Amino acid sequence: MKPRTLGVEEVEKEQKAKQKEKAAEKKMAKEPEVVEEAPKKKPEKKADTKKVVKKAKGAKYQKSKKMVDSAKKYSLEEAVALLKKMKYTSFDESVEIHMNVEKTGLKGEVELPHATGKTVRVAIVNDAVLNELESGKMNFDILITHPSFMPKLAKYAKVLGPKGLMPNPKAGTISPTPEEVAKKFLKGTLRWRTEPKFPLIHQMVGKLSYEDVKLVENLKAFIEAVGKMHIFQAYLSSTMTPGVRIDLEKV
Repeated sequence: MKPRTLGVEEVEKEQKAKQKEKAAEKKMAKEPEVVEEAPKKKPEKKADTKKVVKKAKGAKYQKSKKMVDSAKKYSLEEAVALLKKMKYTSFDESVEIHMNVEKTGLKGEVELPHATGKTVRVAIVNDAVLNELESGKMNFDILITHPSFMPKLAKYAKVLGPKGLMPNPKAGTISPTPEEVAKKFLKGTLRWRTEPKFPLIHQMVGKLSYEDVKLVENLKAFIEAVGKMHIFQAYLSSTMTPGVRIDLEKV
């Protein structure tokens, strides 16, 4: 038998196939091996362990504190005199009484014998005040209204109520003669109440520059308004001094 002779086309196909194989082998040799890297873990954030450090009171305050006998209860006269002795600032400090009472919700008003030195902002409800309330402004400490304005004020009760600013009959801030009521509050009538969530009362009763007798008279009037039977403890202090515990039995 004669050997089979390959045609030109078959030879070309065979050569092309061999070239493709060689080219594929060269390509495989050149290409580097790809190694997949494991995803890098993000560094974990350390918990913030900063501690809140209370700033220590100054040397002058500490010196004043040493003048107070923490185990002693002072009469009003003694407490006022001690506050003046402890004063170390150049400005006229406010005198404040702090009370721990039997329950939250206690409130009332009292006209002290002497002005406290604090400016009280009194507003009477009118269209201008209503417009300010609508825009979120409350430029007053006491709000007084004529009964006819109460329906218009009702929409602001949720804002005024928690702040103790909503006019009501018990506080005497709803009146057919609001101008007369405003004069009474401008004279120095105080509205007091406990903190919303705690049975505590804080009230300014005058300035440290007042005569001792005037401060004592204001303190007696305020304690009487709250009622000694409702008060567990009372302390007197000025803006920058430590508190002095009051002997309520001597009031």
